[in-house]
Amino acid sequence: MPEDALAGDPAAAAPPAGTSDLEIAQQSVMRPIEEVAAEAGISADALEFYGRYKAKIDPAKLGGGAAVPAGKVVLVSAMSPTPAGEGKSTTTVGLADSLARAGHKVMIALREPSLGPILGMKGGATGGGYSQVLPMDEINLHFTGDFHAITSANNALMALVDNHIFQGNELNIDPRRMTFKRVLDMNDRSLREVVIGLGGPAQGVPRQDGFDITVASEIMAVFCLATDLADLRERLGRITFGYTYDRQPVTVADLGVQGALTMLLKDAIKPNLVQTIAGTPALVHGGPFANIAHGCNSVIATQTARRLADIVVTEAGFGADLGAEKFMDIKARMADVAPSAVVVVATIRALKMHGGIAKDQLKEPNVAALAAGVANLQRHVRNVEKFGVPPVVAINQFATDTPEELDWLLEWCAAEGIQAAVADVWGRGGGGDGGDELAAKVAAAIDGPHAFRHLYPLEMSVEDKIRTIVQEVYGADGVDFSVPALKRLAEIEKNGWSGFPVCMAKTQYSFSDDPNRLGAPKGFTVHVRDLIPKTGAGFIVALTGAVMTMPGLPKVPAAMRMDVDAAGNPVGLF
Repeated sequence: MPEDALAGDPAAAAPPAGTSDLEIAQQSVMRPIEEVAAEAGISADALEFYGRYKAKIDPAKLGGGAAVPAGKVVLVSAMSPTPAGEGKSTTTVGLADSLARAGHKVMIALREPSLGPILGMKGGATGGGYSQVLPMDEINLHFTGDFHAITSANNALMALVDNHIFQGNELNIDPRRMTFKRVLDMNDRSLREVVIGLGGPAQGVPRQDGFDITVASEIMAVFCLATDLADLRERLGRITFGYTYDRQPVTVADLGVQGALTMLLKDAIKPNLVQTIAGTPALVHGGPFANIAHGCNSVIATQTARRLADIVVTEAGFGADLGAEKFMDIKARMADVAPSAVVVVATIRALKMHGGIAKDQLKEPNVAALAAGVANLQRHVRNVEKFGVPPVVAINQFATDTPEELDWLLEWCAAEGIQAAVADVWGRGGGGDGGDELAAKVAAAIDGPHAFRHLYPLEMSVEDKIRTIVQEVYGADGVDFSVPALKRLAEIEKNGWSGFPVCMAKTQYSFSDDPNRLGAPKGFTVHVRDLIPKTGAGFIVALTGAVMTMPGLPKVPAAMRMDVDAAGNPVGLF
């Protein structure tokens, strides 16, 4: 493929069959990041360069401040994910490129990818086809080292805690009641339960422990909810990592190490600037998972983008029952970033899978299966409306979609009173005309009437907040709390944490806590097995079903197809 076909005009040539996202990215022509920054209104002295095509931004060196009108936020969410793929990040990038093509001043705010799913099964978070952020291989691998910094800060805390216990335990910490774990940015089921401190008195105090994946760390959540360095330090100090022998919470501030943790994160906290294939500026920063954490990029990146652009296109992880609900009830509540429009991404393939069709049969036209699966999309759209924000359905087009299927879904949306558009942003690019109709409908939704509201008030009890979410968003009959969860509810009330919002940890594949119940199930109960107060982040995590905070690898990990060529360039990365 001619290189210039991918520079500035993504629609100039459709990718040949079998072309990978990595190959498209590698053939794209990037501009020096200082040029992208200058067009976005970012001065050179606010940049800290990580090579030619990546830079961190120091928000303190941006002009304007509070005097600059804040840009409108467009939140991209999706129906319940399936192995068939939905393309939320691809749609996010393509939509932003299309809005820019229409003359709007746009910036993207995305999460950073985790190495766990990259080497495992899910893939990266940089989009696909002609709707990607670049350099995609570097972003998907070590990027600017933010996740390593977060991992280091998390594990430094636990090293300091165990050292405190070993050195005399002045704080009277009970090793049996530790609620904070070490982390690793990897899927490694063998680390879920471990025993540390073995080998005699000189090796520490033996205790049962375990690892979470880095994206589940409370330090990741704190990192993504902090508004500046001072707020980061204060939030780190509020983290409860365990309890004393008389069951009193012990915080990082009690240990006196919040300053050291802040120091480890002082560079990572600055947002990362990159570009799309079409040249739209993008901030990629922070990365909590939405099935076990709150699933949104950093507040600092979102607010920085709002200072620089009229429209900020961002996304929240997995379906609207997870990331979008958490964006509305956690991030928007804490950071005043309520969306002016919400895009719900859907695909014909995924809807047919929710309608009962196996993955290997999805290429065959099947309007009946589409009709059976559309209930999943319907529930997500109606849930968005409960927050007072207008939804727009983006039908992310695949090559196997038939005109009959696409027309049926558009007609269904029209009959339901839902704005919808087909978007071919993978093949025709947001910088081309693939997302023009979607961009027009989103721009209209932004300017249309809306009255944002949260799903529940903070004054509501934690038990009732959970019940509200599972009934109003998931469609469950109710919630069942285990005995340990009921005990934790009493502790939360006793310690004065009941005013926190709730962060549900639930399978992403179903509205229920059973990943096998697809579509829009009814007649089920959500089972809460435990509650974990995240006092630094300022929310309560409710663990449901069998969801894990340290995932495992599949039978054939994606890592099996990855390598580098003779020049050191990656191959097999998506």
